[in-house]
Amino acid sequence: METYTPQEIVTELDKYIIGQNDAKKSVAVALRNRYRRSRLPKEQQEEISPKNIIMIGPTGVGKTEIARRLAKLVQAPFVKVEATKFTEVGYVGRDVESMIRDLLEAAIRMVNDIKMQEVEGQAEKLAEERLLDILAPMPKKKSPMANPFEMFFNNGNQPANQNHNVSDADIQAVKDKREILKQKLRRQELEEDYIDVEVEDSNAMNDMLASMGMDDSNGNFGDMMGNFMPKKTKKRKVTVEQARKILAQQEAEKLVDFDDVKQEAIALAENHGIIFLDEIDKIAGKGSHGPDVSREGVQRDILPIVEGSVVKTKYGNIRTDHILFIAAGAFHVAKPTDLIPELQGRFPVRVYLENLRREDLERILREPDNSLLKQYAQLLKTEDVELIFTDDAIASLAKIACDLNEQTENLGARRLHTIMEKLLADIMFAASDYAGEQFIVDEAYVNEQLRDMIVDRDLSNFIL
Repeated sequence: METYTPQEIVTELDKYIIGQNDAKKSVAVALRNRYRRSRLPKEQQEEISPKNIIMIGPTGVGKTEIARRLAKLVQAPFVKVEATKFTEVGYVGRDVESMIRDLLEAAIRMVNDIKMQEVEGQAEKLAEERLLDILAPMPKKKSPMANPFEMFFNNGNQPANQNHNVSDADIQAVKDKREILKQKLRRQELEEDYIDVEVEDSNAMNDMLASMGMDDSNGNFGDMMGNFMPKKTKKRKVTVEQARKILAQQEAEKLVDFDDVKQEAIALAENHGIIFLDEIDKIAGKGSHGPDVSREGVQRDILPIVEGSVVKTKYGNIRTDHILFIAAGAFHVAKPTDLIPELQGRFPVRVYLENLRREDLERILREPDNSLLKQYAQLLKTEDVELIFTDDAIASLAKIACDLNEQTENLGARRLHTIMEKLLADIMFAASDYAGEQFIVDEAYVNEQLRDMIVDRDLSNFIL
């Protein structure tokens, strides 16, 4: 796992998120503190808990994106959950411990992918041997004296001494054939040929539990039932190219010890996991009746998870003491002080994110590596259309988005998505007619396409 200085983290985040420097610095310091903690003696590590963060700001200003990019940057297990999805114990709905199970699942996938990549070369060699076994199976020499039990258990399908008369010349002929096939496989001359391969049939019990929402809530129940119901295989007719991938996957799974994966994943989730708890302001109210009755109860259920507890999962117990929690909310109605005091105390770092100004929206369109302008340009490039935005068009788009945010609901940068879709609807629909040409979007085109949004403010109320 790579280590970054706080300055390097902020620099990386700047590639995707415009502004919000206070929030970037806070998450960068929190992440660096994990690295610092890992360099301390074991007994001191246990004493240092992460400084959880609560981000306060309107929708569309980058709260989720900061947390998601942060986790991706350091290759840490990450899950985003919405506090409104949880219910107090005793109510129907998801319990708060499910977010820890989701985090561990993410860690399992991450570690398993790394392990599978490590054995990829070996798995491909073994897959090649299995392909040869399918295309040209080696005959087996058997002793003329068959096993006395064989006659009882071969179900009469084959004579007990079927292959005892295979000669050395026959075996050598098959070896020569296999060598020729091996060269053809490596030259990819057989990729379109069809062969039969054995694949594992999906476990109907796990599918049934998943459809009932019980796939994880009952711990090892699905695995236990799977042990009683032996794994079934079925034959699939696939091309050699597909078979190579299927067999390499099967061989890689055999080479990877899943017990090691589980142990590493648990350690990774415990020490490097990040949980983004969104919409926390929606459970900050203190309603006394109706649908609000469980709000404070959800906070009490979240509290021990954030404070540090042990959660039971089907892969083993996981401690939450050193998981980094980043909470976020708009807090338009409720205030951070409306959260129960104990929960407030577990989020000592409080960061306010600023509303996006016109200049920020213009930078969001221009600068990030994944900006909307670049995305649309890349999409149309697949149709051999070169999409070009003039400077005055970009400035006009930012102004329209800013005006709509001020005069209707403030959606932050999300407003740009709706504006861009409306702006480019015609060219996206008729892109094939412009193949090999340049399509220039200037201020006049922006004003023409978005005229309804600019003029009719009543209509704008209904546009996201």
